Amino acid sequence: AICPDFFVGQEAWKLSNDWASFSDWLKTRDSGKIDKEVDVVLKYLMEQCGAKKIGVIGFCWGGAAVQHLMLKNPHLKTGVSVYGVIKFFDDRSSLLHPTFFIFAEKDDFIPLEQVTLLEQKLKQNCKVDYEVKIYPGQTHGFVHRKREDINPQDKPYIEEGRKDMINWL
Repeated sequence: AICPDFFVGQEAWKLSNDWASFSDWLKTRDSGKIDKEVDVVLKYLMEQCGAKKIGVIGFCWGGAAVQHLMLKNPHLKTGVSVYGVIKFFDDRSSLLHPTFFIFAEKDDFIPLEQVTLLEQKLKQNCKVDYEVKIYPGQTHGFVHRKREDINPQDKPYIEEGRKDMINWL
């Protein structure tokens, strides 16, 4: 597993940050402009590690990055986009590789209308396997919550999301 620094030393978004400033933060970090870094990582994985099948997982901004990669990178086999910010790629849905999309029913940042539109576009344009799954009652960030932040009623959905991710890969 490799976790590339797509922010190139810039600070990642923290949930403790003020959400009102999220749009300004995003302007300096374009999830559609990571190809150079991805090419270096893929070259390393294939040449130095002997990797033959490579999948990617991303959360929030990283989920949008996964969608970008599934639209254009021929070296990948599959991807999991976990509450990926749809609005960055809402006009593109012709995936090259099987992709699993995880969303939260009560996500304040990604409205269900965007998820429904993504599903419609995938149904119309996508020629590879995909799945869009909405986890009931969950909010943005639910799959990667820390153990101490997990509410008992959310635990089954968190475990299901994590299991679904692994099973997709």
